[in-house]
Order: sequence, then structure tokens, then C-alpha cells
Amino acid sequence: MDDESEQNRGREWFVPAFGPLKFRMFIGLLFLPYTGMVLAYTVIGSVMAEQIHWDRVGAILVIYFFALGIGGHALDALGTKGIKPWGQVFSLRQLWTLAVVSLVLAYAIGLYYIIWYAPLLSVIALSEGFFLLAYNLEWFTGRFHTDAWFGFSWGSLPVLAGYILQTNQLSVSVLIVAAGTGLLSLVEIKASRPYKALKRVPEETRTVVDIAHMQQFEAILKGISLGVMLLGAGLVLWRWLN
Repeated sequence: MDDESEQNRGREWFVPAFGPLKFRMFIGLLFLPYTGMVLAYTVIGSVMAEQIHWDRVGAILVIYFFALGIGGHALDALGTKGIKPWGQVFSLRQLWTLAVVSLVLAYAIGLYYIIWYAPLLSVIALSEGFFLLAYNLEWFTGRFHTDAWFGFSWGSLPVLAGYILQTNQLSVSVLIVAAGTGLLSLVEIKASRPYKALKRVPEETRTVVDIAHMQQFEAILKGISLGVMLLGAGLVLWRWLN
């Protein structure tokens, strides 16, 4: 791994400090705190249903983990123009293999539930598929690689996906909640971009102000990701016990 990429990603707070380099970077590639937020959104949407099918809660978690956690982030590494955020640890072939295999698995599971239980989920599947490619690979000159589309695709749509898989319908209440989670993801990406920019500044040239701002953004990212995951876990526990 080159020094710049090590500085950019190898020392991130969500990258483990133990184990072989490839293991550490693979865990980092998953962006687990942010993936966890999206998984929590699917749970929040799921538990809003009057009757919960717990196998479908598990299914939507697996679908989004494969599609976004692995596939989307592998595509993001491929679509990062002029930058190798994970250095030379992963080859282009390995990243494409991760992306294709994980997306095939996710859509195979999703197709089963679309056919047998929730045809309306196909709208979300097509929408998320579009954003997986257009956002991460920066298609259309990056028109969809914006903070607003990020909030919509990875904040609002996962809530709708969880609810639709349970009910095969939409409701006003779930649309309002989806708008709220979209705004939470907007806060996350707004904090993430300047944080990453500060991380790219060589350590020897960082000022005290740079370090203070970086710590502030990191605290925001840690707080919002953990808070959303705790919210999702608490709602699951509440519905499970009631």
C-alpha cells in the first residue's frame, strides 16, 4: 500500500489496528459504521409494519449488506477517479469480483421475495440498483454523486425497502420517517466529506485547527452512526418483546 493511501484510509477509526493488512483493509472497505446505519434504516422500516415477518427482516439485512456493504463499496473504490483509496491491496479484478458476486447474491434473494411476497419491492430494487452504479461509478458526469442523492438512496430508500418487504405497500407515516432518515444520512455525508479532505492533508502539514476540526467531524460521524444503530436495535427489541 502506498503511503498516501495508508494515510487516507489505513488509519481510519473504523479500520481495525490488528490482523494482516488485507484483512484490515477489507474490513475498512465495508465502512461498517455507515453500512450499519443503512442496515438500521431497513430495520426501522421493517418494524413499522403492523405484522412483522422476522425472516423478511433478516432477508433485507442480508440483501443490503451484500448490495451496499460489499458491492456498493467495491464499486465506490472502482469509481474513485484518480485515487486509490485502498492502495494496491485490492486489484481491479478483485474489486469487480466482489461487486459482481455480492450484487448477484443480493438480487437473487431480493427476486425471491419480490416474486412470492412483495412485488412492489421491485421499484426499490431497480432504484437502488441505479444508484449503486450511477452514484458509486460517477456516471452521467457525477450528476448523481451528490449529497442529496446520497441521503435519498442510502437514507430514505432503505426504510421504504424494509417496510415494503413486510407489507407490499406504502404509508404516509413511513414516508415521513424515510424523509427523516434521509436527512440523517445527509448530515453524515456532510460531515464525512470535510473529514476525508482533512485526512488527506499530510500529517506534517496539519495545523492545530485542522486537527481540531478533524476530531469534531470524527465525533459527529461516530455519534450519528452509533445512534442510528442503537435506535434500530432498540426498536427491534421493543417489537420482539411486544
